[in-house]
Amino acid sequence: TLVRVVLSPISSFPEPSALYTACKMVRWLSAKLGPTVASRHVARNLLRLLTSCYVGPTRQQFTVSSGESPPLSAGNIYQKRPVLGDIVSGPVLSCLLHIAHLYGEPVLTYQYLPYISYLVAPGSASGPSRLNSRKEAGLLAAVTLTQKIIVYLSDTTLMDILPRISHEVLLPVLSFLTSLVTGFPSGAQARTILCVKTISLIALICLRIGQEMVQQHLSEPVATFFQVFSQLHELRQQDLKLDPAGRGEGQLPQVVFSDGQQRPVDPALLDELQKVFTLEMAYTIYVPFSCLLGDIIRKIVPNHKLVGELAGLYLESVSPSSRNPASMEPTVPSTGPEWDPQGGGCPQDDGHSGTFGSVLVGNRIQIPNDSRPENPGPLGPISGVGGGGLGSGSEDNALKQELPRSAHGLSGNWLAYWQYEIGVSQQDAHFHFHQIRLQSFPGHSGAVKCVAPLSSEDFFLSGSKDRTVRLWPLYNYGDGTSEMAPRLVYTQHRKSVFFVGQLEAPQHVVSCDGAVHVWDPFTGKTLRTVEPLDSRVPLTAVAVMPAPHTSITMASSDSTLRFVDCRKPGLQHEFRLGGGLNPGLVRALAVSPSGRSVVAGFSSGFMVLLDTRTGLVLRGWPAHEGDILQIKAVEGSVLVSSSSDHSLTVWKELEQKPTHHYKSASDPIHTFDLYGSEAVTGTVSNKIGVCSLLEPPSQATTKLSSENFRGTLTSLALLPTKRHLLLGSDNGVIRLLA
Repeated sequence: TLVRVVLSPISSFPEPSALYTACKMVRWLSAKLGPTVASRHVARNLLRLLTSCYVGPTRQQFTVSSGESPPLSAGNIYQKRPVLGDIVSGPVLSCLLHIAHLYGEPVLTYQYLPYISYLVAPGSASGPSRLNSRKEAGLLAAVTLTQKIIVYLSDTTLMDILPRISHEVLLPVLSFLTSLVTGFPSGAQARTILCVKTISLIALICLRIGQEMVQQHLSEPVATFFQVFSQLHELRQQDLKLDPAGRGEGQLPQVVFSDGQQRPVDPALLDELQKVFTLEMAYTIYVPFSCLLGDIIRKIVPNHKLVGELAGLYLESVSPSSRNPASMEPTVPSTGPEWDPQGGGCPQDDGHSGTFGSVLVGNRIQIPNDSRPENPGPLGPISGVGGGGLGSGSEDNALKQELPRSAHGLSGNWLAYWQYEIGVSQQDAHFHFHQIRLQSFPGHSGAVKCVAPLSSEDFFLSGSKDRTVRLWPLYNYGDGTSEMAPRLVYTQHRKSVFFVGQLEAPQHVVSCDGAVHVWDPFTGKTLRTVEPLDSRVPLTAVAVMPAPHTSITMASSDSTLRFVDCRKPGLQHEFRLGGGLNPGLVRALAVSPSGRSVVAGFSSGFMVLLDTRTGLVLRGWPAHEGDILQIKAVEGSVLVSSSSDHSLTVWKELEQKPTHHYKSASDPIHTFDLYGSEAVTGTVSNKIGVCSLLEPPSQATTKLSSENFRGTLTSLALLPTKRHLLLGSDNGVIRLLA
């Protein structure tokens, strides 16, 4: 929901200040949420939003800065005139490229490229169909995003995925673009825009890979593009009529072309196709590709002579004195003194042939210091988020740009886990534990007694027998083997720390070693210390109240429950829990998400439910046969408790019988956390289990390998948004696993 709220202003073409703020928020969220959440929620919505930028005839109009509309062929070979949708999509593309900058090239190849393939994939219907406006916009968005991706791919990666780009992107796009039976909702205008963008994309790839690789990998797309001119030329010669005679109702006429193939043709589309594939379009296609491919064009384009003749006819209509399409430089406006207006994007005076951003000078390959053209192409700077950053300014016209390396780039285990996560459906409500090690946090010299992630999940707290509390960052680094240092160490405790948590409302940390310490996580400064009233009656359990409350609840060894408001001195409330009985020591406390009730678990297995508003005991019952080890309270008045009697039990607050009851075969479940309707459990034998809290009950258990986790499991905490596990051990090391 937060992501949708942040992204909504971007596509509505707001004031520049609002657009700038929204884009900054998206970038901040992308870094804060981490690679899996950013890809699943931010990047996915940005990709959907990109299609919306091209929906409707208004967004598919060429932007004209002056009164006259320049010809289609104006500008550099791979950058043509922009449409309004390009300007609207500028901020979206900028944010998408920022995510790729944060987490590396895999974002481009494993998330963006498959989505592009999905956008351009043919529909399920095998027969002729008319595109809807969403599919039409998706084709434009796909070609635009592919062009951005090509610029930032390394040479090795580009060659590796070139067959995929050819078969999954270019050929499907060309099948719609050159189709004789599929119409565009916006008619000739949308098809023209797609044609110009496809020319730019194929030309950019040709410039990156060179003539020989074009012949090897792109022969089919280039030939398909040129073939449509021959088909339309033959249809004009055959003078196809709209007469339905000779064919059944709903059937399209079949036309045999000179290549021997019989294809269906929709006569109603001929007018639209002839408006798109005009003499000017033939000139726009033929001239740059003849310059790019040289003599190779004769090998891969069977009808190159026909398209060349059409280009000559256009040139003659523009400038009757010049009929040769190869000598057209004086007739077309140039974008700069050093750029051939229809050439290969190279300086007119040299004969360099470019491959992979380098130039061939004689028999020597020379790598230029700056591969960017000095003059902006006709697409110009895409309207984005102001200056700077990826995808803005002059970088839009580069043949190749290095994707800046980030400390958060995906590799190793992080990459493997991220690849799995982006393929998981967002509707999947189950927790899947794959035992993938992502990070290690060494530093404690004693056993880790407790771990607690902050609500934002970008930091977590740990308390240990070494009498310290440490604040750790949770951003991804390295390949899964890296070790992180704590951001802050709190050293004011005098005994082993057995509880640590965060008061969400004031953003303070609460930790307890028998005395409660309230301190600032930003500075490490102690704000308040609450000592037990009697040193012989120590505190045995602590819990923090949910926002907007600012209270801490503490249980002492005399079965007394006390509430302290961190904003006020002294005690807030004090309640006796024993009620004349001797249930033992309070081992665990849990506060309901609403803050209206608190449940205490005793060493005898007894549990007591207390109303925090009145102080009345709502219920007391013998829940287990052994010590209560941990209690969690969740929405719907549900309690989950574990005990030394090897059981994990689910209760309704005011119902006598448990809802579910699980029994551990070997060891008691001494630590667990909740993920939706599931409980993730841990035992001292280093077994991680996932139990369903709904019908029918189920349980799956995984033994931690010594490679991923060493020592004995002492504490566990789950990051619900990122779906990671923090596991503390008796050797003082905490590991992040997924």
